[in-house]
Amino acid sequence: MKIYRISEKIRVKLKQPLGELVVGNPDETMNYLKKELAKKRSTKLFAIGDYVTLNLIKFGIEADLYVVDSKIMRKKIQPIPMEQIKTIKVKNPPGTITPEAFEAVRKGINSSAVTRILVDGEEDLLTLPAIKFAPMGTLIIYGQPAVGIVMVKVTSTIQKEVEQILNL
Repeated sequence: MKIYRISEKIRVKLKQPLGELVVGNPDETMNYLKKELAKKRSTKLFAIGDYVTLNLIKFGIEADLYVVDSKIMRKKIQPIPMEQIKTIKVKNPPGTITPEAFEAVRKGINSSAVTRILVDGEEDLLTLPAIKFAPMGTLIIYGQPAVGIVMVKVTSTIQKEVEQILNL
């Protein structure tokens, strides 16, 4: 398996949300998410990022997979306490997706237990393998800094788009 490194072209592309952008503060975005989940429960819910994870916990929304790096906006925070959750630790430097991280996401998705992937480095790009390996209908949530959250409903179309990004 290869190491994926982000190019400037891809960095610019990924600044655009991969799904529905929900603008607002955590109260607004999490309440919107709760309403969406009540309407149509996804097969699974994945959270990418510490700020999103903290807000899901605060609002009582349980995800099946959490991908965190103990940083918010690149600033170190205390690790989110998740004692009863299976944890996979990986190294993943900024701007990359290592084979170890790629495989950890796949394992976390295929686990029957709620799983946290604790990244030493940066978790941002792990949204891509999460979309690639997620079952159809999974809802993946990640933060859009200083704007709100992005909700990606996994479809074959978004998986093909992610595959094209990874191939670049």
